[in-house]
Parts: sequence; structure tokens; C-alpha cells
Amino acid sequence: MNTAKAQKLNYSYQTEGTEQNNYYVQNPIEETPIIEGYFYKESTVKDMAIRKINKSLCSLLMVAILTTFVSYYFTMCSELKLNTLNRQIITLNDENTELQNNLDRLKSFNNVDNKMMQYNLLQKAEKVIEVPAVATTTDSVATNKLASAPFKWAIGY
Repeated sequence: MNTAKAQKLNYSYQTEGTEQNNYYVQNPIEETPIIEGYFYKESTVKDMAIRKINKSLCSLLMVAILTTFVSYYFTMCSELKLNTLNRQIITLNDENTELQNNLDRLKSFNNVDNKMMQYNLLQKAEKVIEVPAVATTTDSVATNKLASAPFKWAIGY
């Protein structure tokens, strides 16, 4: 705040003493201000130019901050879209992998079936023969185990 206070300094010069002790003494005397209150201080051209430059720089800074916020918003929105698309792509790739495995399995069954039909390894019966049931007992059927050589363990490879 600028206050206009009128100060008046009175310098009174007194001469004291004899021929050897001549010196001057300062006596500042403060007087009460004549007018008190808030008065607008007159600005110089330099102050007005500095104020104009500061205002223009502040406005440019505000514009830069606003563009930064807007660009950050659009960047976040596009990043969210990219994340959702990435999740969808991963899900589709997993589904495609499962479908490809099923297709390969079906193709292999189809290839085996085609080769079997080509070489006639499996033939259908031309006629069906019916045989009467034979009465057998479980004791008469002997279970024969195939005797094989016992397995001999070997150490090493």
C-alpha cells in the first residue's frame, strides 16, 4: 500500500563552542503528515511495460496449461481404448488357438479315416453269422499267463 506521508527533515546547523570546537550537528525533526490515506502511485513507462509483459506471459502460460490438460485427457482416452482392444485381441487369439487345435485334431481323424478307406484295412463284414450260445462254466476256462522272461535291471544307460 502506498501512503502519502509528508516528512520534512529540517537540518539545522549549529555552531558551538570556541575556535577549536566548530562542528555541525544534524537534527532531523519529524513533522506530522499533512494528508493521510491511500493514493494511487503514478506508474512510470517502465513499470507499465513490465506489467504488460507479465500479463501476456501469464496468459500464454494459462493457454499452455489448458492445452496440456486437454491433450492429457485425449491421451488417457486413447490409452483406455488401446487397453480394451488389447484385451479383446488376446481373447480372440486364445479362441483362435483353441479352434486351430480342434481343427488339427479333426483333420488328423479325417486323414486317418481317408487312408484307412483308401487301403481297405478295415473292411465291413459282408454277412452276419449267428452262433447259438454255448453253456460254459468258469472253471473250465483256464487262464494262462504268458510266461515271459523276467526283466533284468541294468544300471546306467
